[in-house]
Amino acid sequence: MSLSPHQKTAGWLVGVVVVMGAASFAAVPFYDWFCRVTGFGGTTAVASEAPAEVLDRTIRVRFDASREAGMPWEFRPLQREMEVRIGETGLAFYEAYNPTDRTVAGTASYNVTPDAAGGYFAKIACFCFTEQVLAPGERVEMPVSFYVDPAIVKDRDGRYVRQITLSYTFHQTELPEEQAALAARPAGIDVN
Repeated sequence: MSLSPHQKTAGWLVGVVVVMGAASFAAVPFYDWFCRVTGFGGTTAVASEAPAEVLDRTIRVRFDASREAGMPWEFRPLQREMEVRIGETGLAFYEAYNPTDRTVAGTASYNVTPDAAGGYFAKIACFCFTEQVLAPGERVEMPVSFYVDPAIVKDRDGRYVRQITLSYTFHQTELPEEQAALAARPAGIDVN
């Protein structure tokens, strides 16, 4: 049994739609993986510890903070910049303050510029790895522990990097269930 030209065309079109649907479904995780592996777009690496090798060469790290529109917190770096040796662990702090009369949750997205440094800037510990919840009037200092991988000096573009900017943007998120339940409970009612 032979297919008519219209049936062949319809079959090809269905195949194209299926392939395009699968590609679009896989695009987000693939892009995320690609950025983490290559440092593309300033995506940083995550590490469990600093490298054993520390170079004599230093690099200046600048710290930047911003908030998504509608995020009520105040958010800022406690230091504007620091000089670290390549391979050395650096420790910086950011401060967040919730000036509202309600509990607010947030998460931080981040990137590094220039893009050539993204794959060589590694965070060991960071407030951005978890959701942050601040009570009304609460002020917290949040650390980020990082290093610049010594391999940057061997990279074709990375070896020219003398300054890196680490930028965070805080986004408001839904309160975790237990926090939302506490916030919804009328004042003066004790559940214990």
